[in-house]
Amino acid sequence: MAILPIYEVPHPILTEVSKPVTTVDDRVRTLLDDMAETMFAAPGVGLAAPQVGVSERIIVAAVPIRDGVAREEEGDEDEGSKAFLTELVNPVIVERHGTLLFDEGCLSVPDLVFEVERAEAIVIEALDRNGEPIRFRAEGFYAVIFQHEIDHLDGITLYGRMGPFKRKLYLKKVQKQRMKDGARSKDGAPVPTPG
Repeated sequence: MAILPIYEVPHPILTEVSKPVTTVDDRVRTLLDDMAETMFAAPGVGLAAPQVGVSERIIVAAVPIRDGVAREEEGDEDEGSKAFLTELVNPVIVERHGTLLFDEGCLSVPDLVFEVERAEAIVIEALDRNGEPIRFRAEGFYAVIFQHEIDHLDGITLYGRMGPFKRKLYLKKVQKQRMKDGARSKDGAPVPTPG
């Protein structure tokens, strides 16, 4: 397993619609393993393949699915732990219920928290790491995580949800910080560091 570089806005891969996975094979399973390691190291609670430079419909999330439902329960203090790993290939939201507003952050849009309207509950169909179909319901915060990551597969980021003026201010701030840090190229791609 490896920790992969995380791409940040305005890298163009983050605005692409990802391609469906045709075969769940060892390459996909290795990517799932690497994405999980990257997500936990970041740390984050979700990660989509485009965020690590792969334009395929694959996500990982630190969310437990219990008896076909992903919802916060008493004792979920280890939120974000490896015990809660969910891996999805070609996820599709097939039902949406209710609405809620949630302040979201993103590993690809650092230093930004943005309020987004989401469905309060969703039903997802996908393939697991073995290519087997799965279907489950996600509620509340866990539903938000899956919707956020599936947005990435459709080329939608928090940055893209902002108005043009706010995007311009945010990008100017981030590019100034990147120039200071020297950690990212102008387009948000990870750049190698010596050592």
